[in-house]
Order: sequence, then structure tokens, then C-alpha cells
Amino acid sequence: MKTSIIKLFIAFSLSLFLMSNVSAENMKKLGNMNVHYMAIGSTFFTPEIAKVYGITRSRYNGLINISVLDNSQKNTPSKTVSITGKAKNNLGQFKDLEFKEVKEGGAIYYLAQVNYSNEETIHFDIMINDGKEKQQLKFSQTFYVD
Repeated sequence: MKTSIIKLFIAFSLSLFLMSNVSAENMKKLGNMNVHYMAIGSTFFTPEIAKVYGITRSRYNGLINISVLDNSQKNTPSKTVSITGKAKNNLGQFKDLEFKEVKEGGAIYYLAQVNYSNEETIHFDIMINDGKEKQQLKFSQTFYVD
């Protein structure tokens, strides 16, 4: 069982690495935080990986992945933070995002899911609090049904 989880973690990490390289890595420096973020369709993940991380796979479901690094320290280690956020479509409809923290070795990811329609642009407004400072991350992503 442990070997299966390790294999899934490696596949998930590789997927995240490939996604960031394929779709151009998104990173913003916000105070003492380097915030890496992406939003993709959930069907990109295999059923096995989705199950391990509690991701609902659907043609109409996206996954937001945020990782926060401490740029005030050498080697910019991952930071544990508190994240809240909202998603808004072009019609002005809001949805609260529920982030789940995932720790894998020294890496920390924050995952949330959002529903979308084909060719729908979602605007994200996310607050990140590390206990010392609060920062706001805003970005938009157009999703396509595959």
C-alpha cells in the first residue's frame, strides 16, 4: 500500500511539474512569499491520483493548486499558510473556494475545486495569510470542456 502511495505521489508531482512547464509557470512574489499557482481541468489527473487526493474528476470540474514559498529564507522553503478565496465567473456568480492542505515531504500544496462550463473564464480572488502578513492573489483562467 505504501509503495502505491509513493508511486501516486511521484505521478502527481510529475503531473504538476509537467503542467507548469506546458502551460507556463505562474508565480507572483507577494511580500515574503513566492506564490506558485495553476488552475486546470480535473480530467488531466488519472482516476488513481484523483482518488488519493480527493479530487472529483469531471469535464466540468477544475482544480486550483497553490504552493507558497518563503522568499526571506535561503532555498525558499515551503510555508504553511491559511488560504481563503472566491471564484467569480463573467456573469458575476460567486463561489467560495475550500482549500485542502496536502503535505508531501518538504512540499506543501493547497488544493481547491471549482465547477465551470465550456469556455468559461473564472476569476480567482485569494487571500493568503502566513501569520505575519496577508497577501492577495488574483488571477483568471479560461476552462474548456474536453
